[in-house]
Amino acid sequence: MKTTLWTSLLLAHCLVAAYPAKLSPDLVGLLETKAASREAADERLDVIVQYRGKLRRAQVKQLFEGTQTAVLSATREELALLAEDPNVEYISPDREVTGASASLWLPDARSMSGLPQEYDTRVTGKGVGIAVIDSGVTVDNFFREAPGCTASRVVYSQNFVAGETVTTDSYGHGTHVAGMLAGDGTCLSSRLTLMLNPRGAAIFSGFAPGARIVNLRALDGRGQGRDSAVIAAINRAIELRTQYNIRVINLSLGRLIQDSFQRDPLCQAVERAWKAGILVVVAAGNNGRDNSMNTRGYSTITSPANDPYVLTVGAARTDDPSSLASVTAATYSSRGPSLRDQVVKPDILAPGNLVISRMNSAAYLSNSYPGNFMMFVANGTNVNSIFLLSGTSMATPAVAGAAALLIERDPSLTPDQIKARLMKTAWKGLPATASVYDSSTDQTFNFQHDIFTIGAGLLDARAALASTEKIPANQLALSPRAVNTNGTVTLTNTYPGLTGTNVVWGTNVVWGSNVVWGTNVVWGANVVWGSNVVWGSSTTAGFNVVWGTNIVWGESNPFSESLAVQGDR
Repeated sequence: MKTTLWTSLLLAHCLVAAYPAKLSPDLVGLLETKAASREAADERLDVIVQYRGKLRRAQVKQLFEGTQTAVLSATREELALLAEDPNVEYISPDREVTGASASLWLPDARSMSGLPQEYDTRVTGKGVGIAVIDSGVTVDNFFREAPGCTASRVVYSQNFVAGETVTTDSYGHGTHVAGMLAGDGTCLSSRLTLMLNPRGAAIFSGFAPGARIVNLRALDGRGQGRDSAVIAAINRAIELRTQYNIRVINLSLGRLIQDSFQRDPLCQAVERAWKAGILVVVAAGNNGRDNSMNTRGYSTITSPANDPYVLTVGAARTDDPSSLASVTAATYSSRGPSLRDQVVKPDILAPGNLVISRMNSAAYLSNSYPGNFMMFVANGTNVNSIFLLSGTSMATPAVAGAAALLIERDPSLTPDQIKARLMKTAWKGLPATASVYDSSTDQTFNFQHDIFTIGAGLLDARAALASTEKIPANQLALSPRAVNTNGTVTLTNTYPGLTGTNVVWGTNVVWGSNVVWGTNVVWGANVVWGSNVVWGSSTTAGFNVVWGTNIVWGESNPFSESLAVQGDR
């Protein structure tokens, strides 16, 4: 029986008033909207429920084996009953996630990432399994095993998009990411001799061309997906970790932050993978130009990049790939600290602007942006499936691939040891401030290279591979939390509810904050920002607005998702 509008409104109000701790803020808003618009009370919503014990009073659509998490289809009345159930911990919508690429060039991004000279012949990530959770991978010779070029390095594929079965990439994003991560142009054509560099390896090569790819498709043909699909893919990667030696998960996707990471089901899923021994590398997001909160792009990190366990990657750009002097953060790269928890993110920058990689010529992105194809002719052979993209999506596989090189060199490394080493060895020579002109929009962006913009600095794979330092196996590399005390911002390695953790960059360990983030962004006693703001409270950029009490440090509504932006030019 359909309820009256009055009953619907009353029910929605009761859900808000009586059970605020169990319903996510966006779910409460959704229920109120539906009630006010006279939508039927018996309409079903897909929600993700975190629970203990047994679930009751709703239709279970999907159980995530080995977890206390499920996808349920529930009416508003059933949601009220679920909220009363003592076994239910938290209820949130099955939220939409998207790929974290902007729309669209940097030839051979390895030139600004510090890869060692022996890279092509001695360190390739061989034998390391990397789970690419994305829009699928279209397998061609770019992902073949050299030198025979007969075996595919895509060793497993599975689809998690509801109502679909294909694992190929009709969108194009996943193939581009996989190519940047582990592609190898050696097998594209035996006649492409003009594309060989002096060391004899194909120019079109990813960071770890010997790694094995586990293709877990969670985004559809338009680059859209749901929390439930991503969580299912993460759980599958955990299940397959021994069979395919999965040591890294690449997540070039995300969505707006609605909850604390301690309640967000997507964050809980990446933590399960991390604790199972898998390094999870996540795109920071592309909302650095979003000023809808009057924070000039600060606190625009997306989920699950806000989780303190994972390695969160922002995008770097350059006007001259052969020189580090022109490297800056990309203007669109999301900045921290994260909403709700104030986690210091990103953790590191990597090349992500105007990157070339593989693309299926029939994919949605190919058809939407035909001008992004790069055409080459080598010995009379056309190469027309090399594509330009920008975004933190492209930076993320650079770091994931570098991690695979470290794992090949030392398989005993834990996720925390890899994260800590990559952050400590990152290049910290970026200037204090930067100014970038974007000709496509006729805008100039002035910003600071602070801890919330560049993290620990720019990926330096050469330095990471040369290092033999390891943090103790019992220590964590949790990203710290920013604390604002009367306008003075400091770092802390403690989180509410996470007690007894042994964090590597605490005050009593060798790797202090300055060592990891550099002396240009962290001042004595872990101070990040003084009461007058380091660059002065009257700067034209007005960054002191970030340290107000009503936005970054509060429980404000999340920023509005910005439109996809062009690569910085």
